[in-house]
Amino acid sequence: MTKYKNKKCEFNGIKFDSLVERARYIDLLDMQQCGLISGLTLQPRFLLFDKFERNKTKYRVTEYVADFQYIENDRLTVEDVKGMKTPVYKLKLKRFLFLNPLIIFREVTLVKNKWEILEL
Repeated sequence: MTKYKNKKCEFNGIKFDSLVERARYIDLLDMQQCGLISGLTLQPRFLLFDKFERNKTKYRVTEYVADFQYIENDRLTVEDVKGMKTPVYKLKLKRFLFLNPLIIFREVTLVKNKWEILEL
């Protein structure tokens, strides 16, 4: 168990942070198989702040790591399966949305065995 009570799990040799994330991956695989989406990628990384140095202090790269990325209707789409929205997540998401206005972003949650999708 993790601190947010997610149960880490595995599917086809791929490790997931939660059962819900794994379920969404399986659904996205089905969508890709049916031709609804293409280019499904796991854990895509997006640069938020490059590394830099100031007053002899070195600052590391800051990235946003989403859960999934794919092409749908010729548009790049990024998804994050969410349960708990931490302050760090909210801040990184705000920066991601600012830097990537052309990317479709979706927060996905599972409520009563049905996907709820919020497009931001």
